[in-house]
Amino acid sequence: MKNIEKNRLKQIILSLFSMLILFFICNFLHIKNSENYSYTPLLKNLEKQETALEPEELFNETWHLIKSSYWDNELNEQNWTRWKKHYAHKIKTEEDAYVAINTMLASLNDPYSRFLSKSEFEEQNTTIDSKIYGIGVNIISTSGKIYIMSVIKGAPADIGGLKAGDMILKINGNDIKGGSIFQAANYIKGSLNSLVELEILRGNKKLVKKIKRAEIKIKTVESDILDKKIGYIRITSFISSNTPVEFIDALNKLKDTEALILDLRGNTGGLFQNAVFVANMFLNKGDIVRVIGRSGKGNAYTAENKEYIYDKPLVVLVDGESASASEIVSSALKDNNRATIVGTKTYGKGVVQKIYSMPNNTGLNLTIARYLTPNGNDINKKGIEPNYFVEITRDDFEKNNDSQLNFAKNILQNELKHSKIAAER
Repeated sequence: MKNIEKNRLKQIILSLFSMLILFFICNFLHIKNSENYSYTPLLKNLEKQETALEPEELFNETWHLIKSSYWDNELNEQNWTRWKKHYAHKIKTEEDAYVAINTMLASLNDPYSRFLSKSEFEEQNTTIDSKIYGIGVNIISTSGKIYIMSVIKGAPADIGGLKAGDMILKINGNDIKGGSIFQAANYIKGSLNSLVELEILRGNKKLVKKIKRAEIKIKTVESDILDKKIGYIRITSFISSNTPVEFIDALNKLKDTEALILDLRGNTGGLFQNAVFVANMFLNKGDIVRVIGRSGKGNAYTAENKEYIYDKPLVVLVDGESASASEIVSSALKDNNRATIVGTKTYGKGVVQKIYSMPNNTGLNLTIARYLTPNGNDINKKGIEPNYFVEITRDDFEKNNDSQLNFAKNILQNELKHSKIAAER
């Protein structure tokens, strides 16, 4: 990859981002006009709706939006009119509306389509703006147990004495054994300056830590140099609007390395366009992802011609929590034979949501499309199989051994060694 000078960083980001957004708009204009299919390139309404509606009107507007925009036009094989008839003249309060909307959404059997109250919608938007209230830990699930993978330096968790490798047993008295990483994360997050109590297991000793939540300045991209020759970039989330800038900056810092490890473990996804942006930086041709609308028609997002591309050897690390946007990147690089995928099978989220700003300062995350990998694979509820299956065991955690990272390093070291031998011949 060519050296990206700092004074040109902003120009590169704006140029590439504008190119991608224009590409999105042009390719989806036909679908929007021909299918009554609402799609925004950023998957997020930019205008906030502050219109105040009566509770039943809020329900009715949500009913219409789902009926017209949900990706499955059969709405999980049901007569959608039944919900309007069922709740007619029964919704009196805001709480009544929330219960009715959530019940209606539950009938879709779609865990990703959800109604957001005012507080939940505000929390989601602050996350997109790179703000979150929590304690500053990255967690990982292995063998049904939740571990702290890393602690952000200077964050409340760091000050409170939490350490990488700690197993979380309970959060605010809730036993999380066998629970999902998403559930644990929701327990940890909360309002500013509120307390969260964690019961942890460190070695053979149980400890209880009470930690005050604070605003965590999210930096979604971390970078390092391993063994002098191998660069390392970890993207913790694709949710932040700052992710593309942070990613280009990380690539620039690693310009003198000879190979790269891209770590997407524990990355549960985020904004669609961030995934396309990152995948685009490694590909000079080929499809990145194919999005299928409610009529079955679709459009492929293809790698764009550009001056800047990282073309050195690449390994991508994934695990069972790598989902959504992480899977878009992983499958694009795997199907185009651009990277070797190492780790465990990914989560399997092959559907795309749009974030709608709704009246009364509420919101709706609605599944409006599904996607296929460049090779045409539907990974929803299936996941992506890595090229090399490598699992981190409990013993690895206790010994602070990252077996997946070490495996990736060995792959790249051997590849660099063989390339050097070939060059000397």
